[in-house]
Amino acid sequence: MTTRGFSNRVNELLGSRYPIVAGPMRLISLGGMAASVSEAGGFGVIAASGLNAKELEREVSLARSLTDRPFGVNIPLYRENAREVIDAALAMGIGVIYTSAGDPQRMVERIKSRGAKVIHKVSSLNMARKAAGAGVDAVVAMGCEAGGHIGKDLVTMFCLVRSITRTLDIPVIASGGIGDGRGLLAALILGAEGVEIGTRLVATRECPVPAFFKEALCSAECTSTLVLGRETMPIRVLANAMALRAAGMASGSLDVEMAARGDDLYAPRAREKDSAIMPCGQVAGLVDGVLEVREVIDSMVSQARAMARGIGESEGWWLA
Repeated sequence: MTTRGFSNRVNELLGSRYPIVAGPMRLISLGGMAASVSEAGGFGVIAASGLNAKELEREVSLARSLTDRPFGVNIPLYRENAREVIDAALAMGIGVIYTSAGDPQRMVERIKSRGAKVIHKVSSLNMARKAAGAGVDAVVAMGCEAGGHIGKDLVTMFCLVRSITRTLDIPVIASGGIGDGRGLLAALILGAEGVEIGTRLVATRECPVPAFFKEALCSAECTSTLVLGRETMPIRVLANAMALRAAGMASGSLDVEMAARGDDLYAPRAREKDSAIMPCGQVAGLVDGVLEVREVIDSMVSQARAMARGIGESEGWWLA
């Protein structure tokens, strides 16, 4: 099923049919996944965290072999090779660079001088102000209910998006707790012009994670996650034996453990459910099945439109 596209500043910026951005997930959001999202009308993103320039070039080439639709590249700015990876993406003609986990000020001019756009992830109004002042083209406002690395301020998406949209004249993409059309519509009503989804895309046939991760998502409740590393780099994950053990560790010890075992802990490479770190948002409680990426995006758009029509038809109910 194909539904009519949207038209707003986020669509114009990204060049996508719908203002639905794939949340970058380390070792998960690679070329194949990005292509699937873009082909379905969203905006795919390749997560470059953990990749070197050559590896990124391979993923970009893979995505381009699967779609002619635009997609972007995300790089956390704290990574030692951030500049190298950004330069590689720009050299390959990537039109949207998605930065996170750092100050975009030092990269904005470099990116824009090559004709590319910059979107930056923020978790507070203060961060959004700084990003806007640095000249980014849009911000992704990530609430604390999101999966993966979240902000230390623990502000929810509902409050964060509204605080930014009423303060700054910059396109906002809402992130955290969104996995269906109701979430999409709610974000638009708050003033966002797009949404980012990550957890919902894990439970798709195209997502390259073990079956146990998808099964765990489909059986999870909204209370099935916990936040690790609250004092350093908070990360929301599904609660399992590994996560519960890590939660009992001091932040310093947790950092040592994560550094020592590295990417082997992450679900794409882990072999067992109880020994894996599975980044996941609270929206897992709303995921009830594994679908194709296109089905997820089409259903979000269709449901949002139907809900909007329903609200319009009953807009006078509170006056009764």
